[in-house]
Amino acid sequence: MAAYTANIQVQTEEMDIVDITAQAQKAVAASGIDNGMACIFNSGSTGAVTTIEHEPGLLQDLPAALERIAPRGITYQHEERWHDGNGHSHIRASLIGPGLTVPVIDGTLQLGTWQQVVFVECDVKPRQRSLLVQVVGD
Repeated sequence: MAAYTANIQVQTEEMDIVDITAQAQKAVAASGIDNGMACIFNSGSTGAVTTIEHEPGLLQDLPAALERIAPRGITYQHEERWHDGNGHSHIRASLIGPGLTVPVIDGTLQLGTWQQVVFVECDVKPRQRSLLVQVVGD
């Protein structure tokens, strides 16, 4: 079994949803692995990786849903301790999760027709993110 590791660089804005499908597929192609799994992982605590149909409606719906689940403007103990205004960011990122594993068959990420891999910036300020892509298989 072989393993290959790459990084995806993402510049974000506050509460941003960035399509990283092409970069993830590029890492898979560079790996030379035909069949296996690709893990895309964010090592930060205020960003997340998931899949979504990357279209204008859902790009509004997901942040709106996150606002209902973990709203700004309420008391978070994290903010009481650190005074950085991003307690809701940590909760949102935790609920979505830091990583995603996608099967690779014939050197291609096995995504649905309307499914893209996205990075969700949950923090309150723009960030430069470095996501880890690790592909394992044969």
